[in-house]
Amino acid sequence: MSGSRTGRTGGPAAPAEADAHRWWALVVIALAQLMVVLDATIVNIALPSAQRDLDMSDANRQWVITAYTLAFGGLLLLGGRVADLVGRKRTFVIGLIGFAAASAIGGAATTSAMLFGARALQGVFAAVLAPSALSLLTTTFTDPRERGKAFGIYGALAGSGSAIGFIVGGVLTEYLNWRWCLYVNIPIAVVAVIGAFALLHDRPGHADARLDVPGVVLGCGGLVALVYGFSEAQPRGWTDPLVLALFGLAVVLLAAFVWWQTRAPTPLLPLHVIRERNRAGCFLTMMLAVIGMFGLFLFMTYYLQVILGYSPVRTGLAFLPLTAAIVVGSTQISARLLPHVGPRMLMVPGMLLASGGMVILTRMTVHSEYVAEILPALLLMGLGMGLTFMPVFSTATAGVAPKDSGVTSATVNTSQQVGGSIGTALLNTIATSTSASWIAAHLTDPAQRDLIVREGIVHGYTVAIWVAAGVMLLAGVVAGVMVTAKAPKHGTPAERPAPEPVR
Repeated sequence: MSGSRTGRTGGPAAPAEADAHRWWALVVIALAQLMVVLDATIVNIALPSAQRDLDMSDANRQWVITAYTLAFGGLLLLGGRVADLVGRKRTFVIGLIGFAAASAIGGAATTSAMLFGARALQGVFAAVLAPSALSLLTTTFTDPRERGKAFGIYGALAGSGSAIGFIVGGVLTEYLNWRWCLYVNIPIAVVAVIGAFALLHDRPGHADARLDVPGVVLGCGGLVALVYGFSEAQPRGWTDPLVLALFGLAVVLLAAFVWWQTRAPTPLLPLHVIRERNRAGCFLTMMLAVIGMFGLFLFMTYYLQVILGYSPVRTGLAFLPLTAAIVVGSTQISARLLPHVGPRMLMVPGMLLASGGMVILTRMTVHSEYVAEILPALLLMGLGMGLTFMPVFSTATAGVAPKDSGVTSATVNTSQQVGGSIGTALLNTIATSTSASWIAAHLTDPAQRDLIVREGIVHGYTVAIWVAAGVMLLAGVVAGVMVTAKAPKHGTPAERPAPEPVR
């Protein structure tokens, strides 16, 4: 099914040379990536409507979000390795079909449990789909100039997909109903499956290799415990016994996983993938950047709707300049400059711009004007994210042996998911606790209660946004210190010299 066309050529650049339709193939890969990323946020705006329809409790409603992120983040390493073993095109198609089926079940849900299960199933198939999409991109585009353009588009979607989710979710919820936030995946998946069969080509999987079952149990179990711990820290608090137990379990399982990977005959995650300095720097930069970004999405959604009184559609449209700035930063600036400058020359300024945008947002009040006070911050954030995401994806996946490209792609996605979980839990906890103490200290006149509560909520947001700005700065420092790769030479597929040997 896959690989017949490229199996005759041995060089790593074969797909790019042989495949005249690679830019159309990029459209298919980009569609799948967009579907996976926007599904993390598209249901946020639809959640109040779904909660009413399915009689969800306030305590349980978070599972609409958590079930997806938990399965997605926890199973990514397994999905990446399955792509390497079975073949990337095959797992890509399986992921698309499964994701569409899970979306159909979720859209037709008649109970909250049915919706939670469908969202978890979406996460499972997203964990198969995302690594195979990125590794197909990695093996299709090997010429540095073309690779820059391709990764610019991919980075733009990865960075803006969440914001696009808010826009699409708002429109679908307001003009159709919340179920279309799930049904919308079906036509996208159908188009992508047809395109995959027609346009994507891949080497066959390594059928003789075996799956590292102890590694799957330890690695995926540790990631599930970690993501679950952060999701429960949000409603329960950081010192809750369950939260502490989950974090403890995650540390034990992940430590055991690292130990086992040094001894496993066919490791789930070969440690040389994360030991190489540039890749490690990219993984860490991605995680820190997403911590700050998810904080922005979380607070701005509530701020625009609850404080400023925006409708779901208007809230979604308010994110449009952010999305446009990410696309421009990624495709028009990063993609053009990366062939000529080292990736940290883009990543460091990108994180400084994003942090500056966050600092501007700390000045927002209950009466802020969108154009004068919110828009400049969103534009800076978008440009910064666009500058950063594209070189992260490109550098992290460069110089990797084809048999490890799936698991390397999965590790990039894992750092993104873990960063999102940490950002949502950490920043939300800071915001709510700060708001509560500020309101308690200032609520002296009962007649002013409504205004004081609103001001307290915004105060909590601004404190948390200061923390997010600091995390963005830290991401810039990490990129500057750890990512030492040079600009790629034309005609060479690797974007940094001497990738380490593969065992």
